[in-house]
Amino acid sequence: MALIGNLRHRPVRRLVQLYAGLTLYGISMALMVRSDLGLDPWDVFHQGLSELTELSIGTVTIGVGALVLLLWIPLRQRPGLGTISNVVVIGLVVDATLALLPAGGPLGVRIALLITGIVANGAATGLYLGARLGPGPRDGLMTGFVARRPGRSIRLVRTVIEVFVLALGWLLGGTVGLGTVAYALAIGPLAQLFIPLFAVPEPHTAAPEPHTAAPEPHAATPEPRATPPEPHTTTPDPAGTAPAPGAVAPVTPAG
Repeated sequence: MALIGNLRHRPVRRLVQLYAGLTLYGISMALMVRSDLGLDPWDVFHQGLSELTELSIGTVTIGVGALVLLLWIPLRQRPGLGTISNVVVIGLVVDATLALLPAGGPLGVRIALLITGIVANGAATGLYLGARLGPGPRDGLMTGFVARRPGRSIRLVRTVIEVFVLALGWLLGGTVGLGTVAYALAIGPLAQLFIPLFAVPEPHTAAPEPHTAAPEPHAATPEPRATPPEPHTTTPDPAGTAPAPGAVAPVTPAG
């Protein structure tokens, strides 16, 4: 699959923004995990698989992202640098952050971790999507499915997929709780706020000059004005053959 997106336009800003967003996304995941008050649907699934396989949640996140990316092939979706980076960077960062953050703590601290994690997740989404270097594998799965089934609503497709992974993750032992509901209610408005804020503007293309047709040669010079008729002067007819005023002149047959 060929990569989408290019780095000809503002490469430094877009790369910095992409990796800052992915790093912040991994941190936000770790904050929500440590709050132990509920996760977003995909992370409930990741946590449930982690409990089942005894792998770290970051490792599971990378593995699931890679498998979801394979589903892009029949959907004819093309990944970007941001898509590939999403698979790897988030999983590494979430494991590193969890190693630094202690588990447990008072309820007030855990609520603060949850709120900070949700807001940071919205900002991270705006950062990495605003870099325009490709969506995450899970988002691309939804948009790709809708592209192949134009009659389906992307909201409906997203809801069905996330309800499915949420239920499966909960059955596997993932944490569902207040944080899950709070995330579902807050992430839409947060994304709507942060995506336009961090969106890298499209490159400006020079507008083509308007085509002006050359004037027609005959239009270059104005038409001559009609000259007023000369005053009528009566020339005396020496032969006296001119008809009198009001009389009809005789018609001479031609030939």
